[in-house]
Amino acid sequence: MPRYEYRCRSCGDTFEVNRPMVRSSDPATCPAGHEDTVKLLSTVAVGGTASAPAAAPQRAGGGGCCGGGCCG
Repeated sequence: MPRYEYRCRSCGDTFEVNRPMVRSSDPATCPAGHEDTVKLLSTVAVGGTASAPAAAPQRAGGGGCCGGGCCG
C-alpha cells in the first residue's frame, strides 16, 4: 500500500499515512488532531550501492549509431 507524506500547517509536524491510491487525494488529519494539512511530494527510495557505476569508455569515430564501421 502506498505511503503518503503530509505536513501540518498548524503545528509543523510531518507525518505519513498508508492508504490505497484511490484515496491519495483524501484529506489527512495530523496526529495532534489538526485538519489543516498539505500532502508533500515524496522522493522514491531505491535500494543499491551508494557508488555510481563506471562510465562506458568513449570510442573515437563517427557514423552515427554504430561507431562508423557499418552504417556507410
